Amino acid sequence: MTNPIHPQARIGHVHLKVADLERAIAFYSGVLGFELQQRFGTQAAFLGAGGYHHHIGLNTWESKGGKPPAPGTTGLYHTAFLYPDRAQLADALRRVVAAGVPLEGAADHGVSEAIYLRDPDGNGVELYRDRAPEDWPRDAEGNLKMVNAHLDLHALLAEAPRD
Repeated sequence: MTNPIHPQARIGHVHLKVADLERAIAFYSGVLGFELQQRFGTQAAFLGAGGYHHHIGLNTWESKGGKPPAPGTTGLYHTAFLYPDRAQLADALRRVVAAGVPLEGAADHGVSEAIYLRDPDGNGVELYRDRAPEDWPRDAEGNLKMVNAHLDLHALLAEAPRD
């Protein structure tokens, strides 16, 4: 590649089509803890963390009352939310479990630890934390060697901050 993207480029936000705006806000704010930053009437809302204008946009402009895409179709696989450390990932897991949201999976990828679930519209959601780059698994030649190993959710929950 002759002109790679700048190394500080990041995905700034995700904007999702949802069937029910209030239900989506209840999930992203009430369960995951994002703060409602702004509403556009009854059709759109923007939520963020740490006062940021928005990490998540939600709208019903083309999807009010709609159904999730059928399995086997193209589209968004999941949105991934990066937590700063293991304790905060544990807190996110605690919130999800307390809300009764079913998990679809969990994995230790060597470079990260991840929890997988679905939002109320069927969109894939990954909650994860990265390990420090110097701790990432590598092969004998120094190439990244990600894995898909078991993540002990009980041990993770034990690290959740206490209220």
